[in-house]
Amino acid sequence: MMKRFKEKTVIITGAGSGIGRATAIRFAKEGARLVLVGRTAETLEETVRQFPQDPTWIHSENYQIITCDISQQHQVRAMIDHVLKKFEHIDVLVNNAGKAVQGKITELSAEDWQSAMDVNLNGTFYVCQAAMPALIKSKGNIINVSSVSGMGGDWNMAAYNAAKAGVTNLTRTLAMDHGRDGVRVNAVSPSVTKTNMTTKIQDNEEKTDKFLARCPLGRLATPEDIAAAITFLASEDAAMITGVDLPVDGGVSASNGQPQF
Repeated sequence: MMKRFKEKTVIITGAGSGIGRATAIRFAKEGARLVLVGRTAETLEETVRQFPQDPTWIHSENYQIITCDISQQHQVRAMIDHVLKKFEHIDVLVNNAGKAVQGKITELSAEDWQSAMDVNLNGTFYVCQAAMPALIKSKGNIINVSSVSGMGGDWNMAAYNAAKAGVTNLTRTLAMDHGRDGVRVNAVSPSVTKTNMTTKIQDNEEKTDKFLARCPLGRLATPEDIAAAITFLASEDAAMITGVDLPVDGGVSASNGQPQF
């Protein structure tokens, strides 16, 4: 595999499972120096154990585990300071950490709403804000993991939909504000992906069948599918792409919602 990110420092939030873990492994295979950020050291260490044992990638020196709650701005600032002390520069930021909060607006508590905003939207803002000066210096880029739930509505997902829509539009605005600084900012928007966040759908055959009936490619995405899109947008192959929200959804967002007749 090509080493597109050799000597590049890549921060990935929510790197302990699912899309974040698959993305970390993909970047490791491509030679990046990695900063794995999450709330639990044990899950981040499990990600590390799945890294390639590549003699051209000095394993113990090329990664850093940092436990951090991205909804806490002071922890985010300390995390970025630590990264710069260790690696001196930041080249790619992947804001992947997220939280699904279900419920109609009549069912959600203020705490439920705030929790969805804190992790999905506020956390993305805090990390982007703290890392931006370093990204301007390196002419780096950001990939925010949004969702097709930010492109349109879902039943029973008021808080999550609102938060992800915020992530998508924050992405566009950062791209406009910092393009002349040499910083590209893009988003990927998965639909149902085989992660712990979607087990209720995966374990329910009826729900899975209903989703697959609307998916032109006829399958659920894997974390590796999303990781491939993220690494493309982070690479020089995407040097003229910024402000894009890329659906990685098997064609779900191409539909107008009508069933197949």
